[in-house]
Amino acid sequence: MRVHVAFTPSEEILAPLGIVIDVLRATSTITQAIASGYERVLCCAEVHEARAAAAATGDAVLGGERDAVRIDGFDFGNSPREFTGRPAAGTLVLTTTNGTRLLLAAAARSDTVLVGSLLNLGALVAEAHASGAEDVAVLCAGVLGELALDDAYVAGRIAESLGGEATDSAAAAIRLARSFSSHEEGLSSSQSARNLLEAGLEEDLAFCARESVLEVVPRFSRMVGTAAEVR
Repeated sequence: MRVHVAFTPSEEILAPLGIVIDVLRATSTITQAIASGYERVLCCAEVHEARAAAAATGDAVLGGERDAVRIDGFDFGNSPREFTGRPAAGTLVLTTTNGTRLLLAAAARSDTVLVGSLLNLGALVAEAHASGAEDVAVLCAGVLGELALDDAYVAGRIAESLGGEATDSAAAAIRLARSFSSHEEGLSSSQSARNLLEAGLEEDLAFCARESVLEVVPRFSRMVGTAAEVR
């Protein structure tokens, strides 16, 4: 297995297996929602697309944020802690500043797209190996097109856990991850973390920093209109 890392969405690495990361917080939220029993998550790029998808679905709730703030009129924000209880509907329609856009882009480039986070790291690595893919692209959402340390840290943890042949980008991510003494330090050093702190969402940092506590590996299944369906 050859492992690549794209630190920003503009790095369009082509690989049959793509792993998307927006650890703070979209991919952590998607993973928690599926683990809690939501049948699917519809990932949308724009707010109006999310509203339309929810209206067309019927049995759906809206989740999302812009600049870490819950979107006006939505049922939930983008905190994985909001999705730890019983599902409020069969479908979660989600739109976020960075993560849902990355998932849509990855769905257009890779045959298989898995949703990664620290929460499901162990199950994710096992699923990647079971796929038999010779090339794996670990894709970071970043922040508004720029590298985000939190995603780069998790990319390094995934790349190291996958083993195999690390490209220069994967080797750089592994070295970066090893420079931090703990998961919380790795996540908290980022602009994404500072944005959460400013929004009063510091509890999300500790929640997202837990490793291999969920056994689900959400994956892109199909396009539903303009939304990427994850199950």
